[in-house]
Amino acid sequence: MSLAPIRTQVAAPALTVASVPSGHVYVRHLAPIGGRGAVRLPDPDPSRPDRPAGATWWPPVMLDPEWARTADFDVFHLHFGFDAVRPEDLDKLTRVLRGRGTPFVFTVHDLRNPHHHDRALHDAHLDVLVPAADALVTLTPGAADEIETRWGRRPVVVPHPHVVDLPTIARALDVRPRWRNRPFRVGLHLKSLRANMDPMRILPTLVDTVADLDDAVLQVNCHRDILEADGARRDDELADWLRREANRGRLELAVHDYFSDDDLWAYLSSLDLSVLPYTFGTHSGWLEACRDLQTTVLAPSCGYYADQGPILSYTNDGDDFDAGSLRDAVVRAYTERPRYGATVDERTEQRALVARTHEDLYREVCR
Repeated sequence: MSLAPIRTQVAAPALTVASVPSGHVYVRHLAPIGGRGAVRLPDPDPSRPDRPAGATWWPPVMLDPEWARTADFDVFHLHFGFDAVRPEDLDKLTRVLRGRGTPFVFTVHDLRNPHHHDRALHDAHLDVLVPAADALVTLTPGAADEIETRWGRRPVVVPHPHVVDLPTIARALDVRPRWRNRPFRVGLHLKSLRANMDPMRILPTLVDTVADLDDAVLQVNCHRDILEADGARRDDELADWLRREANRGRLELAVHDYFSDDDLWAYLSSLDLSVLPYTFGTHSGWLEACRDLQTTVLAPSCGYYADQGPILSYTNDGDDFDAGSLRDAVVRAYTERPRYGATVDERTEQRALVARTHEDLYREVCR
């Protein structure tokens, strides 16, 4: 009897990807758990482009056409960091990539930049990047539909991976049921008042609604720069209103600097409901962190937040705000205490899917 020769399968060599920026938590969680698969270059130090930057990635050196011309990588994958880059410089970057024969992948996270009052610059960026990409990715079917309508190209839809680390998610799942006997806590975090936030549009309704609920608290957080007298982004009307309502005992006001990750996870875990005050936008990592920590999200109807996962919604889209929808959603969250969080198993399976989809996409564009 003759034996068939044994065939040894040789794994394809790992591809090297210039992910912009590689240090962002979203990008880090595109890799499979255990770190196998594509090798992502570390972000170069903006002051010394020949050195890795660790956690520092702004401004992204990888967006410099000269860096892209000479660095060693197989795929260029752009996510964030091009806000302040001129459209003509992005065009030059894509031409450099095309000239060296390197595939360009672009994940469309934002169809409207949440930091820009005027959408014109971001639209100009997208008009360069979307047509130039060899492959497009986005996070939700709704965003994919808009991209197809605007540019005639259908992106691959890949869900947003977990934001919080898996052990912390596991602890949140264990602790959350014990909090049933404490006051129902609604959180509104204004950060440093991004362009897409209009807190005074929703705050009067939110304060009145929570005040009418038994054993409920509204906590409003913001950074020092918008509330303190010498703050760089001081908003007098908002600051006066918040302090007046806090003095009346109608809300708890917390003013602080930027949270560390651990502080942010602790804050989100303390909430039963996190309200997003956006008037425009597309997707939200904050929403995903809340789902990781078993905190229900109440998001506006603008953008594609409801496509990301199970949440509550209220009508707030540009000039259209419905106070009744906000009130009804808060009351529903209080009455039903919905469980919309993601489990560790769900996030682990999703992470594997996300990593596999990206690996397959990279292989495809490199053929």
